[in-house]
Parts: sequence; C-alpha cells; structure tokens
Amino acid sequence: MSKNVYLPYRATSEKAHIKSMEHYREMHNKSLESTEQFWSEIASQFHWETPYDINNFYSYNFDVTKGPVQVKWMEGATTNVCYNLLDTNVRNGMGGKVAFYWEGNDPEDYSKITYKKLLEEVCRFSNVLKSKGVVKGDRVAIYMPMVFEIVIAMLSCARIGAVHSIVFAGFSSDSLAERMADCKCKVLVTADSVYRGDKLLNIKSLCDIAMDKAKNFGHEVSTCIVVRHLPRLYRSMNTSNGTNGSNSDIIDLHSDVPWTDGRDYWWHDEMDDVEPSCYPVWVSAEDPLFMLYTSGSTGKPKGVLHTTGGYLLYAATTFKYVFDYHPGDVYWCTADIGWITGHSYVVYGPLANGATSVIFEGTPFYPDNGRYWSVIEKYKVTQFYTAPTAIRALMKFGEEPVKKHNLDSLKVLGSVGEPINPEAWLWYYQHIGKERCSIADTFWQTETGGHVITPLPGCTPMKPGSASFPFFGVKPILLDESGKEIEGVGEGYLVFNKPWPGIMRTLFGNHERFQSVYFSKFPGYYCTGDGARRDEDGYFWVTGRVDDMLNVSGHLMSTAEVESVLTEHPDVSEAAVVSRPHPIKGECLYCFVTPNHGVTFTPKLSSELVKKVRESIGPFAMPDVIQHAPGLPKTRSGKIMRRVLRKVAINDREVGDISTLADEHIVEELFKNRPEKS
Repeated sequence: MSKNVYLPYRATSEKAHIKSMEHYREMHNKSLESTEQFWSEIASQFHWETPYDINNFYSYNFDVTKGPVQVKWMEGATTNVCYNLLDTNVRNGMGGKVAFYWEGNDPEDYSKITYKKLLEEVCRFSNVLKSKGVVKGDRVAIYMPMVFEIVIAMLSCARIGAVHSIVFAGFSSDSLAERMADCKCKVLVTADSVYRGDKLLNIKSLCDIAMDKAKNFGHEVSTCIVVRHLPRLYRSMNTSNGTNGSNSDIIDLHSDVPWTDGRDYWWHDEMDDVEPSCYPVWVSAEDPLFMLYTSGSTGKPKGVLHTTGGYLLYAATTFKYVFDYHPGDVYWCTADIGWITGHSYVVYGPLANGATSVIFEGTPFYPDNGRYWSVIEKYKVTQFYTAPTAIRALMKFGEEPVKKHNLDSLKVLGSVGEPINPEAWLWYYQHIGKERCSIADTFWQTETGGHVITPLPGCTPMKPGSASFPFFGVKPILLDESGKEIEGVGEGYLVFNKPWPGIMRTLFGNHERFQSVYFSKFPGYYCTGDGARRDEDGYFWVTGRVDDMLNVSGHLMSTAEVESVLTEHPDVSEAAVVSRPHPIKGECLYCFVTPNHGVTFTPKLSSELVKKVRESIGPFAMPDVIQHAPGLPKTRSGKIMRRVLRKVAINDREVGDISTLADEHIVEELFKNRPEKS
C-alpha cells in the first residue's frame, strides 16, 4: 500500500483531551509563542518545595559558536519526583488504587501493587540505600528483570536524590562493566535469576563477572543488593491466586547463587524491620534524575543525562495527551524499563498521572503466540504501546491467535522504536484495533526524553507510517546538507532550534562530546541524526538514520523506504537494506529478507521483490542482491545492527563487537546464506 494512503480519524473516545486539529494547533501555537505561560500552567499541577520564577522559567543556547551549549528549565525551583508520583497521589485519595499489575513470564505468576504499598516499599528501600552510604548525587546501577523491585529501586533513588543508571538486563557483562565504571556507581541492584520464555538466565553470575571487570577498569562496586526472584515462580505455582505472599513463603533455592560476603546483600533481608517512611530530599529542578546509556558512533556508550523538573513535566504531559489517558483506563507499555521508553512510559509518565499500568516480564511468544492478546484481555487494557518489530513478528502467525481473545477494551494503540511500515500499521489498525482505535506512531529518542513528533488521539487524521505532527512546545525543522532550512514539502536532516522541558542536558562526564555529537554539525540546532520528509499536508515521515541513507546513481533514498516496499509483499515478514560499493553506481542495494513463517525463500520470491521495488520506487532503486535472512542481527531492544549487515554484504567477517545482539549465532547464518555470485 502506498505511503500516501490517508485514513480519517475514527473516534477512540468522546473524552479525548484534544477535540480537533484546530484545538491542537491553537494549543501548539501557544506552546511556542508563550512558552513560559504554557509550561508554567502545567508545572502548577505539581508540588514545588521552592517555587519556580516565571520570569526566569527557562534559558538555553544551542549555538556552539556562541558559547557552551546549555538548557535550563525552572532553575532555582526545588521538588522531588518521587514525592510527586507517590505521596501526592496517596494524599489525593488514591492510596488503594492499583499502580501496577504485574504479569510474570509464566501466566500463573502475577501480582499487583497499590500506590500506598508502592510508597511504603520505596521508602523502605530508600532507607536501605541510605544505610549503604548512598547520598544525593551518588550513582546507583540497576540491572534487573521486569519486576516490581526495579520500579521501587529507581523511585528510591529519586526520593533521596541519587542518580539511577539502569542497564537493560540483557546486556553482556562487558557492557554492564563499562557502564558501571563510567558512571562510578556506588551500588548495584540486581536479581538472582529470571526465566525468559523457557530459558533460565543467571543474572547474578553475570553481575559478578561484570563487577570483576569494572574493577579492572579502575572502579570497584562497594555494594550489590540482590532480589530473590526465582523462587516466586515455584511458590505461585502452589498458590490459588498467583499473587506474591510473605518472605516466609519463599522456597530457599539459592544454594547456587554466587556470593561475596561484605559486598552482596539479599533485598528481603535488608528490607526487614526498615521504616516504611522516608522524608524526600528536595532537589533542584536542574539536578540530575537519571542517566541512560545509548550507543555511539565511536563504539563508546554515551551516558545521556536527564534532570528533574523538566523531565517530570514532559513525561507526564506527553503520556496524558499522546495516550489520551483518563481515570479508569488500564495502560500497558511492553517496553523493558531498561530503555528510555520504559523510563518515560512505564514508570514516570504513568505514575505522574495516577495511572494503572501493566508491567510484563515475559515475551510475546511464551507460552504461545497469543500472549500479548491474552494479557490485554485479562486486564482489559485500554492503551497498548509496543514496537513495530513485535508487530511484524506477530503478523507472521496470522489472525488466529488474535481472534481467540477479546480486545474490545482497546482505545489507543501506540508504536515506538522505529518507523512503522504501512503494512504493519494497517495490520495493527485492522486486526488489533478493529479499525476503531487511534494509532500513535511516536517519534522520539533517549535524548529527547519523550515524544517529539506524534499523532494525538481525538484530533489527528492518521496516515500509515507517518509520525505526524510535533508535540506541544516542539518545532521540527528540516535542513539540507548545507544547513539551509527546507520550507514546505521536502526531505532533509531532522533538527530542532529550541528546547522542550524533557530534552537531555548533557552526556555524563563529557559535555564536549555532547556538543560535538548533537550540536556541531548545524550550530544553533539540536541534530537528531535522523532524516525526515514533510509532505504536502505537513506530516512528517521519519526516514531513518542519516547514515542509513542510500545514494545510488545520484539518487538519494532511505533504507526505510525500500524496506517498507519489501515488507508489503504478502510473503515477507521483515527486511533490512544496506548499501554495498558498486563500480558503476557508486552504491547498490543489498537486501536481507525474512519470509513469513512457513514460507520458503525461492528465486521466484526474489524476482517478485526486485520487480516490486522497481515498480514502487523506480528502476534506479532495483536491488542488486536479495539474500535470504532466517533472522536479522538485532540488539535486545529490537534495533537492527546494520554495520553487521554491511559486513555480510561485502563478505567481511571482521564484524567487530556483537555482544549486544539478542542472538549472536544469526551472524554466521547470514554469512552461510550469502548468494554464491554476490
């Protein structure tokens, strides 16, 4: 289906926060023209121990030629994020409201926690951290599965002014060690083990290796606090309701957990007899809240640093409007909390709105391919937020797993992590949303802290694959290679010339790199590193990383554009496109294609795909090679590692570090599958 398909909005709810495009444009213009007034009205909904000054509400410099890059919002005001998320909601009468339903890897393992109980547990663990010497400004590393304790740990850090640095519990020991050493964490919080599907992962063993490696890097972690998680599954299988009981109910299965006395402590032992109250530490609006590492072009991870006040405002506001959240709704974001999506839209945004959410420990395919749909039915989920990678993977199994479950509770569907191809968008819209749910295809980054381009339910007509319009206070700009602004219809670098409250403030310990990576290419602009196209209706189509652009015979195209055409074929599940040097064209297209489940990759399919690309884009875009890919080399967050594909395309086995791949074995499979004449 063409990207020019235009679908009118179908009402998701009569109580949408934004009633029309006219209403949206009015509010957006206000957010740009009267920035202080717009955001101060939102800020007034939160608690400030020291009030902000409306006359000094924000300041910034994006131009490296005029001095150091800096962004400040509500400087001088003090608050505490944890207080706003928990204490305020409890005081407003929501103590008995469910904050999170927890759905374990095994369907029989589930629980829930109220706002009052969550506050008590956070206060207890805050006191535990203080007993280990953690004070304001200290860093605490967290490497955990999707359990309540990861939320408790991060909010405890926020409560006492410590800075949490969560590392996704799928990264290698090398990656964890590098991140712990870089942030110089005082404490590591982890778990003993976890099941992912039917595979047991011994997390504590990996952490021990990482702590040893961090010591070799010159940093020693003084304390490791370990959640006793694995025995819960055994206990839940022997109870009638599958909910977590007291510590005395937990079966002792930890004889094999590696242990270092004086450094390692059990979470449950430390939490015994600790006071369930802890006075919050009031911090400046510009004090750091958390840091989150993201990959860098040099190979060394970047510690993206977010601060307190602005991030709170932005996570809360984007959550409220983008998902059209209202009291009584049940929201579910499938992202791991270890990624920015989990930070903003599993924890901080939902709790700031007093929401009830689902935390999911498992996978979409365990114990069967209908797990997502069964969870939606079980909790009557109203807003569902997941990645195009998951949608495309589930499409392979057809509609039967979906039809077994009642999804009538859904009102809003979300997409995150990468541009969604139109075919996946339409499948999502038709088979999951039953053509009655709005789809929020969100564009944002770890660095932006929250959504910056997205449709809004209740007001934005939808186009499959388009990120749509900017969020309040955000002004996207397209620049050409020379830095000249592109007006109207066109394609170029996606940049921004003024900040919003949730944008990152620096890279931890390396402000020079922060300026060089994001602000040096176009002084005066934050450069996302992505390209985008603006159509005749003003919609933005994110075309992918600028370095993923292809130049074939002088024709510029994006990998996402070609991949979208390939995945429109009914027999194709996924596709990834890279460039390969060509003696005449300069570059040619090398395409990796994963067929649907049960479909055999044949020369006939390959020919059909070449023809489809020629017909959809043009003769210049015809791929030189289409290779069968049983799977694609993806990081554990679902991102395709394209540098590996480029190595396969040129048959260079020096692929570099692949420890962050979800499945390292797929690399060898791809080399084996290279066409003989390629």
